[in-house]
Amino acid sequence: MRKYEVMFIVKPMEEEKTNAVIEKFKKLIEANGGIIDKEDHWGKRRLAYTIKDFVEGDYELLYVSAEPECVKECDRVMKITEDVLKHMIVRSEGVPEGQESTEDAGVEAV
Repeated sequence: MRKYEVMFIVKPMEEEKTNAVIEKFKKLIEANGGIIDKEDHWGKRRLAYTIKDFVEGDYELLYVSAEPECVKECDRVMKITEDVLKHMIVRSEGVPEGQESTEDAGVEAV
């Protein structure tokens, strides 16, 4: 299994609906044989630029151990989910220990 960072921005909605979208992707990853090592919810933040007429969104970062097929399926579903404004999946060295923010050292694009 490889280590990945799955970052996505959910459009601003009620908290219950936002949590439902996040749970959907967590279940999708686990259903395809992936393991969620750590979940980091950044909360609602202002976007750097307007995306689909939204100026803010809820950020979610998942540290995942998975096979490439699992990541491809997650990427496919994120592309067709209307509640996801943007997403990015990168291969990483694993969960940073004792760090609040993620550094881009040791990260390569998938």
